[in-house]
Amino acid sequence: MNEYEDIIRLPHHVSRKHPQMSMEKRAAQFQPFSALTGYEEVIAETGRLTDEERELDDSALEHLDHIIAYIRGHLPEEPAVSITWFEPDGKKEGGAYVSASGTVKRIDEQHRKIVMRGGEEIPIDRVYDIRRLGNVRE
Repeated sequence: MNEYEDIIRLPHHVSRKHPQMSMEKRAAQFQPFSALTGYEEVIAETGRLTDEERELDDSALEHLDHIIAYIRGHLPEEPAVSITWFEPDGKKEGGAYVSASGTVKRIDEQHRKIVMRGGEEIPIDRVYDIRRLGNVRE
């Protein structure tokens, strides 16, 4: 005789105090837990792509200097430009190229920044391209 023979055919107990757990919640108890907290975030960060900063040749640097000098001389006219620059990534090597369009408020020579009317401050040493827009003439 089996030692559980006396209880094996009894109906399943249902509590009167506690509601029955759903199958999903019950199954979740048996799923493996994440022993490495933050592991998924680290993997996602590692997989996030960044660009390398491209180095400009002398001709391109000279062209940028020419455009910046032109803008500097026409600040009262609030020249409209579109600027692309390299923004280093704060978490890993590399970064991204970012663009902004608008009017130039001033050029901060001391901190080497182009300050846009909207408040954007663009580091001159990171500028990759400047395009003058409609209201600016050479």
